Amino acid sequence: MNDIPRRHAALDMSPDEFRQIGHALVDRIAEFLAWIQDRSNPVTRAERPGQIRSLLGSGPFPEKGTPAEELLSEVSTLLFDHSLFNGHPRFWGYVTSPAAPVGILGDFLASAVNPNVGAYDLSPVATEIERQTVRWIAEMIGYPASCGGILVSGGNMANFVCFLAARKAKIPWDIRKEGVGDTRPGRLRIYCSTETHTWIHKAADLFGLGHDAIAWIPANENQRMETEALRKQISADLKGGMIPLMVVGAAATVGTGATDPLLEIGAICREHHLWFHVDGAYGGFAAALPEASADLKGLRDADSLAVDPHKWLYAPLEAGCALVRDPKALLDTFSYHPAYYRFDEHADEGLTNFYELGLQNSRGFRALKVWLALRQAGRGGYERMIREDCRIAAELFRSLGSHPEIEPLTCNLSIATFRYVPADLRGADRSGEEYLNKLNTAVLARIQSGGMMYPSNAIVQGKYAIRACVVNFRTTVEDILGLPDLVVSTGREIDKEMRPA
Repeated sequence: MNDIPRRHAALDMSPDEFRQIGHALVDRIAEFLAWIQDRSNPVTRAERPGQIRSLLGSGPFPEKGTPAEELLSEVSTLLFDHSLFNGHPRFWGYVTSPAAPVGILGDFLASAVNPNVGAYDLSPVATEIERQTVRWIAEMIGYPASCGGILVSGGNMANFVCFLAARKAKIPWDIRKEGVGDTRPGRLRIYCSTETHTWIHKAADLFGLGHDAIAWIPANENQRMETEALRKQISADLKGGMIPLMVVGAAATVGTGATDPLLEIGAICREHHLWFHVDGAYGGFAAALPEASADLKGLRDADSLAVDPHKWLYAPLEAGCALVRDPKALLDTFSYHPAYYRFDEHADEGLTNFYELGLQNSRGFRALKVWLALRQAGRGGYERMIREDCRIAAELFRSLGSHPEIEPLTCNLSIATFRYVPADLRGADRSGEEYLNKLNTAVLARIQSGGMMYPSNAIVQGKYAIRACVVNFRTTVEDILGLPDLVVSTGREIDKEMRPA
């Protein structure tokens, strides 16, 4: 057998070549991880698309290949010099965490084995690791460990999986056979707060209900769903011959981190036999804290729940997770058995074929990076990291009171929002408010392009706010307390440019 001549393939390399090139790449990544923790280095260089395209050139697809060692050296330099670094201690822009180092290595190992975690036979140990990961995630946040679940690419896809399970379970006809049907627009009803993430638009559009199916329930001054308005809307729809399907609650909105009154929403859903879905992509993992609010812990009552390990479990992108209380609901929604699938040899042993639980057939081994980090940190480690992120945001919010030109707006979990207000524009009228929105838009843009700190924005009751979201195990209080001073100095500078008089 050893005498068989080795085939020469353009993409192959010997184990010794792989070892040499791989060691060099790991060394470069280790240097990069040290570099991004140096606060004097930028979060981003804010380069324009044309600048980046010029680095790659516009030549045709090359006829001849390039040695792998040369390519990896080239592309690592491109990435290290021309990216936005969400692993930087002063990145607080979007709900994207730094990649846990063990997760980086986990992705590397998963790619090496390259299992297709679509069917058990194709990925025996990877399948069982994903099953255990799903169970541990559920246990961590107090959701029933007997639930069904699957790892997906992120929050949109996790919410889609749950949305489709709800659609199948609650539409009172055979939707698999008949489709959504020719019901009049808006007859099927989904209820969610006006603060709900835009995944709900995509789901209603892509899965046949249309935007008219969405009943937008107002949020109060604390950005939480008005449950009395929800009750009235459901009653009105029932009287009008509509078919209510589901209510979507937020375990922390992406804008301000507000949590809907999930306990009460769950009770309303049970009263009307509606599917209760919780979008916990950002805040769901904070339910693991013993001190979490009763409403946040109310996600345990949900029929389905979306959470994102690449947010508050600090997993490398991509990693979302859909959890559904009744495992059969996923099978009812996604399972098919064509003749060319013969993956039921161990059916009597309760095997899992993940292609039956979600939208994908071929699936990568996303679970490994999450499973490794769960084992490395344990429940206690995660509680401490999440709690510290929340403490840092709270410290920032408390500090805002000492800045007379800053208006604090909201602070929930690890998100704080505020805005710059020149002293003479306190209590501004409508035209003044319009100006403040333009001013703060410009302030944020300049801070982001400056690259030394990276917050983002939120809209809070019509006010354009600067938003700091801490899901970053490298951030310290000292890092974030410099943000208000930067906002004030930048705000004064831009205000003089926009209002020279």
